Amino acid sequence: MSPILYWTLLIFTCGYAFYRGGRYERLVALVCLAGTVATISVDTPLAERYVDFEGSVLMVDLFVLSAFVTIALYSDRFWPLWVAGLQLTTSIAHFLKAVQPDLIPQAYGIALRFWSYPILIILIVGTWRAHQRRLREQAIAAPA
Repeated sequence: MSPILYWTLLIFTCGYAFYRGGRYERLVALVCLAGTVATISVDTPLAERYVDFEGSVLMVDLFVLSAFVTIALYSDRFWPLWVAGLQLTTSIAHFLKAVQPDLIPQAYGIALRFWSYPILIILIVGTWRAHQRRLREQAIAAPA
């Protein structure tokens, strides 16, 4: 998966969420940015990445999962549940590698990285819908 594509999507999505989103959209964007930076800071060297169980990346993923679950529990929207569920899928991949150490490194890496893309797409849709809802509420509240 292309790092350029991921960073472009991440920056666009988080920028859009900060510009047009509400509280929960901004919080999810902040968690996505923090999780990405934290993951990069604890990643093993590229030649050794995903060969063994990535315990430090698991810690980051569990922090991100707990943040997404907390947001989903407090939010009055449905989309944060999807984000938390996809992050749970990512976290489970670590346990699969722990149980099955001979899991192919590429499969382990894809299982960890793939779900970031749908999470960002869900954040875009959630931000767009929240913005559209605010526009409708403002139109209703505006005096004629």
